[in-house]
Amino acid sequence: MRKKESQENIYRAALFVFAKYGYRKTTMEEIAAELDMTKGNLYRYAAGKKELYRKAVAHALGNWQARVGTAIENAGPDPRRRFSVMCEKAVEYLSSDDDLRRVLIHDPDIFPLFADNDPYESINRNSVAMIREILEQGVDAGVFRTVDAGRVSEIIFLIYKMFIIRTYVHSKDEFLRDLFDETVSLFTNGLFTKPSA
Repeated sequence: MRKKESQENIYRAALFVFAKYGYRKTTMEEIAAELDMTKGNLYRYAAGKKELYRKAVAHALGNWQARVGTAIENAGPDPRRRFSVMCEKAVEYLSSDDDLRRVLIHDPDIFPLFADNDPYESINRNSVAMIREILEQGVDAGVFRTVDAGRVSEIIFLIYKMFIIRTYVHSKDEFLRDLFDETVSLFTNGLFTKPSA
């Protein structure tokens, strides 16, 4: 097996075990057993459990981000469509990735609301850049009103993180699909029917 494929398998297996037991209860022995390898061999890929956890979660977040990026590219050139697809796919992804969703339920700090304490800052920075690019395209095309794309992309990402935590960690509510649609509508259509005089 090539090294990249080995790392992919290791990160997936580690995420599966962390999802099953949570970070605290998971042992390197359990992850090694899931991979059918020795614990010593597992240490070739990470110095310890904490590093393996960070790498496995970062890998999963990267996959999430890549899936959303591909969906945006496939959405075509219309910034409105790209923004809607981005919102839809970014929220929908966790419904299909059971392991990452369960890890997030065990550890909502994966998605901290403020960047000062973000263990996945570079990945999240890329997500903000993705939002910013769509905003800038929309402003340039004249289909979005002129906004500070940097600031607004940070606001959107903050609301997105709160929505993810509410949806997948703290809620069993049935109305979340409607809540999502209303949130996207509020962003895309605004609150006022017409500008004030």
